[in-house]
Amino acid sequence: MEETNIVNEKPSLNFLEEIIENDLNNGIHKSIITRFPPEPNGYLHIGHAKSICLNFGLGKKYNGRTNLRFDDTNPVKEDVEYVDSIKEDIKWLGFNWAEEHYASDYFEQLYLWACELIKKGLAYVDDQTQDEIKLNRGTVQTPGKNSPYRDRTPEENLRIFQEMRDGKYADGEKILRAKIDMAHTNMHMRDPILYRILHTEHHRTGNKWCIYPMYDYAHGQSDSIENITHSICTLEFDVHRPLYDWFIQQLGIFPSHQYEFARLNLSYTVMSKRKLLQLVQEGHVSSWDDPRMPTICGFRRRGYTPEAIRNFCDSIGVAKRDNFIDVGRLEFSLREDLNKRANRVMAVLDPIKLVIDNYPEGQTEELEAINNPEDENAGTRKLTFSNTLYIERDDFMENPPKKYFRLSLGNEVRLRYAYFITCTSVEKDSQGNITTIHCTYDAASRGGNSPDGRKVKGTIHWVDANNHINAEVRLFDRLFISETPEKTEDGKTFLDNINPDSMKILKNCKCEPSLKNVKHLDKFQFERLGYFSVDYDSKEGAVVFNRACTLKDSWKKD
Repeated sequence: MEETNIVNEKPSLNFLEEIIENDLNNGIHKSIITRFPPEPNGYLHIGHAKSICLNFGLGKKYNGRTNLRFDDTNPVKEDVEYVDSIKEDIKWLGFNWAEEHYASDYFEQLYLWACELIKKGLAYVDDQTQDEIKLNRGTVQTPGKNSPYRDRTPEENLRIFQEMRDGKYADGEKILRAKIDMAHTNMHMRDPILYRILHTEHHRTGNKWCIYPMYDYAHGQSDSIENITHSICTLEFDVHRPLYDWFIQQLGIFPSHQYEFARLNLSYTVMSKRKLLQLVQEGHVSSWDDPRMPTICGFRRRGYTPEAIRNFCDSIGVAKRDNFIDVGRLEFSLREDLNKRANRVMAVLDPIKLVIDNYPEGQTEELEAINNPEDENAGTRKLTFSNTLYIERDDFMENPPKKYFRLSLGNEVRLRYAYFITCTSVEKDSQGNITTIHCTYDAASRGGNSPDGRKVKGTIHWVDANNHINAEVRLFDRLFISETPEKTEDGKTFLDNINPDSMKILKNCKCEPSLKNVKHLDKFQFERLGYFSVDYDSKEGAVVFNRACTLKDSWKKD
C-alpha cells in the first residue's frame, strides 16, 4: 500500500472555526471577541469546562480575546461565593479573561432600552398572574391569547414601568413583556417576559433595584455592549436565537450573533445545577468540592489536572448535535497525563505484616528506587529495608488457584526494588485470620535480580514496617451506578441511582516515608494501585490521600 505523507496536512476545522475563519477572511470582523457567561448560582461542572475551553481556546487561536461576564440577573439564587469559585476554576484551568463584567453593570442601560421598546410600542406592562400568563401562552399546536393589558398606551406603560422601578408594586404584581406575536410558532416569541419585580438584595447592587431583567433579555444586549462577535451557547439555546436577534434588531445596536454547539453529556454523571445543589443540601455528598462531584473544584480535589481536563475537552471535539461521552474517556485523559508527571511511590492500603526470618534482626539497608520511568529528570530516591515489612493482604493467598503468581506458601516472588522472597509459614489468630507471614530471602537477589538467571513471575510492593508513615486513603468510585442516572422510571428519581460504594475510607494505611512532607494536591502513582492526590483534610502527621483514578479502567466492558 502506498504511504501517504500527512505531516503538512492542515488539521480539520470544527464548524465554529470555519465560521470564524470565514468572518475574518471576508472582513465581517477584524478580530473576534468571545465570552464565557456563567450565572453565579452554583459551582461550575465539567460541562462548563468544555464551554470554557471552547470560548477561551477560540479567542486565543484567532488572536482575539475572551471576556468573563457573570449573568447575575436573578438575586434570589446568586451569591458572591459562586462568583469567587467560578473565577478560581477558570484560572485553575489555565485561562485568563480580557475583561471582567457583570450583567448588573448594565442594569441602567438595559432599563433605558426597555423604555425605548415601550416607546416604540414593542413592550407593555402586564398585570396577569404567572398562572394566567402560562395558560394564555397556548401550546405548540395552538396559538396563545393576547393579554387584556396588551393594548395599553406607551405613555401608560412607561409610567407604570417607572413605578415598578420605584418599588410601588409587590413581587409578581406586574411584569414587563415584549409585544411580538402570541401566535408565533416559536413559543419563546409569544410576548416573552422582559422584567419581573423582586424585592431582594442583589450581591453587587444591593437594594438599588427591585426590578430585574430576564436572562433572555439581558444576554444578547450584554453581548452587544461588549461587542461580542461570536456568542457561543449550548444547543438548548437554539430556539432562543430568534428572540436574541429580535431585541438587537429592534434596538439597532451592535449585531452580536449567537451560535450553538452540543453540550457535554457524560455517562454516570448528573449535570443539572439544581440536582447537584440537591446532592449537597441533602447530604448525599459532603460539599460542592466532594471528589465524587462532577464540579471542577471536585475534580481538582480528587486529583485531576487542568491539562487532563483541557485535553479531554479537545479530544471530544465540537458537535452540532447532542452526543453522549463515556466518562472513561475523561479518566483516560487523566491517566495519560499523570503517567508522565506523577512520581511513583509505594503504599500498602490493606497491610499485613511480613517477617523475613533469615534477614539479620535490627539491620537496615537502603535501596534505590526510580521516581518516574517516564521522566528521566525525575531521578531516584532511597527506600529503607528491614526484616519486617508490610504488604497488601490480597497479595498473599494460602490456597491459591492456578496461575496465581503472587505470594503463597512455598512460592517465590520479587519484592519491588529489593529481593526474592519465599513464603515458609503463617501465623493466625484465634479466629483463623492470618496475622503474620513468614518468609526467607535470597541475599544474592538484591535489586530484584537473581544471579543464577531464575525467573520469578510475580512482583509485589511493600513498605518497611520500621520506617513508614500512617495515612488515610479514600477510594472514590462513580457516584452513580447507572450510565444515565437521570433516566428513571416507576416513580424513582436520580437519587435512587446513587452508588452506595462510591467512597470507601481506609484508615491506618502504610506509606513510604518520602510522603511525610507532602502538600495539598500533590500527586503520586501508588505502584500497582492507582493515582492518588493529597486531600485538603491533610495536616502535619495525618496525611489523607484521594484516589484520582485506578491504573486501568475497571468499568470497561469485555
